[in-house]
Amino acid sequence: MQARTHFPKPRQAAGFSLVEIMVALVIGMIGTIVMLQLFALGEGHKRATTGTSDAQSNGAIALYGLERDLRQAGYGVSDVKLLGCNLALPLAGAVAPALGRAATTLNNLAPLTINHASIPGGDANTDTLLVVFGNGNGSPQGDGITSQPAATQYAVQTASAFTGNDRVIAAPQTRATPCALSVDTVAGITSPNVTVSTGVANVAGGTLFNLGQAPSIRAYAVRGGNLTMCDHMLNDCTAAANVGNAAVWTPIASNIVSLRAEYGIDTTATMDGIVDAYNQTTPTTACGWAKTLAVRLALVARSGQYEKSAVTPAVPTWAGSALATPVAFDLSGTSSWQNYRYKVFETTVPIKNVVWMGVTAGC
Repeated sequence: MQARTHFPKPRQAAGFSLVEIMVALVIGMIGTIVMLQLFALGEGHKRATTGTSDAQSNGAIALYGLERDLRQAGYGVSDVKLLGCNLALPLAGAVAPALGRAATTLNNLAPLTINHASIPGGDANTDTLLVVFGNGNGSPQGDGITSQPAATQYAVQTASAFTGNDRVIAAPQTRATPCALSVDTVAGITSPNVTVSTGVANVAGGTLFNLGQAPSIRAYAVRGGNLTMCDHMLNDCTAAANVGNAAVWTPIASNIVSLRAEYGIDTTATMDGIVDAYNQTTPTTACGWAKTLAVRLALVARSGQYEKSAVTPAVPTWAGSALATPVAFDLSGTSSWQNYRYKVFETTVPIKNVVWMGVTAGC
């Protein structure tokens, strides 16, 4: 008998079919898209949080620096004998004019001036501030000059309130028109006499104001998207050539794109010490400055993160935007301004050294 030969059955091929592979690809793609969307969403939230945090920090730092000076504004220079006068400033320190501020005159002396005529403007549609205050030990109303023994000597009621190198202003008993005063330096004290470097004639019966050894005249402006400060006691803040000099106009807070400010004015015919209106009209008389009791200001801080889409549909506003003559923000200096996030910091600061002078007779 012939033996049978058995052949094994052919095995079926193992693996994934084309349909299964396509289904797996679709599922994988859906998973990838979901993960990318979650990542993009998370990254967007992160950018928004980081950008807002940056603007919050920059704005808070800038506003703190401004408020600190504004609360001191007018110390030693708030008396009506000084307000609105033109003040001659000597050479800055003992340095040559090429290394510091040359002798100059600060017109229309006031604790705070918005957009002072002598200070170059900042970025377009922003305001500048000029803040003046002293650090003397004497009375803010000055010390009476009882007599003038010599051209450079003033006999005062309280010589002990003065020390060597104090900066002083001698004002005559009767205010001249126009009012022109100058800053002098105390050279020595032999009670009751205060000896100064230069001296002013015919001030017996007048007042000697003590600004201390380190009076401050500081200008603030938004330049190149930064809040900058210039110390006018050391540098010439009025020179247009110094505008781009970071050693003169020192950046103190980055990504500040706007600064707006208004005076708080007592508009009552006979002043009552209450703010009635806000505006940017700079006073030109001593009484006008005596009735300037506060400043309302706002800063706009911008995030450092550029967004691909417009995230700020409208320009931010503040209280000054709603006035009959609005002082609004304008961010159009940057063509892509809507692709950044902004934070507005707004406050009202009383000019307390003027307020403390009380209601001025005749104003």
